[in-house]
Amino acid sequence: MEWDWSFVQQILPTLLQGLEITVLATLLGSIVAAVAGLAFAVLRLAPNRALSRGTSAAVSFIRGTPLLVQLYFVFYVLPDIGVKMPALAAGVLALGIHYATYAAEVYRTGIENVPRGQWEAAKACNLAPLQMWRHIILPQALPPMVPALANYLVAMFKETPLLSAITVLELMNEAKIIANTDYRYLEPMTLVGALFLAISLIAITGVRLLEKRYSQPLQ
Repeated sequence: MEWDWSFVQQILPTLLQGLEITVLATLLGSIVAAVAGLAFAVLRLAPNRALSRGTSAAVSFIRGTPLLVQLYFVFYVLPDIGVKMPALAAGVLALGIHYATYAAEVYRTGIENVPRGQWEAAKACNLAPLQMWRHIILPQALPPMVPALANYLVAMFKETPLLSAITVLELMNEAKIIANTDYRYLEPMTLVGALFLAISLIAITGVRLLEKRYSQPLQ
């Protein structure tokens, strides 16, 4: 089978539409992961042992099961108990919660690296817990975490083809539809690889810039 440039021009707009969905799912999933990951990290550090251990068990369970299984659970199983959502929303939720468990470890490490004196100073100033986290702990803990969190964003982007399993019309699913309709796999699959590579290289460059800027040890 020879490369057909006219076929490439014909299918490229459709693949770019799929790429938009892929990028959107990644960005929305990263927001869910960032928020849920911080919640997981704070709960795991809670003084209440039952809460801390329960959260740790939930995080371990999510990390120990495949993302594909979680996608099927959210999209196909939850509707049986009355929780229904569009395919893209289900994919974003599953992606976000899955990667939140990894982000939680990054958050936990960053929080624990905040000097103990800062915690004691916050208590000495009689700051409320919310004020302490907002004004003292997180502003110091977050910057060193940025490169690691950005790496997980890149990893999430590379796993978005799994969303095709729950009918999300992302890049990979669009390519499969084209290939199965026209019985040509060379062009759509090659373009998928090229588009993923291009976005990944851009993202990796951004991660390296973040590493140079933020990967500094806490003083």
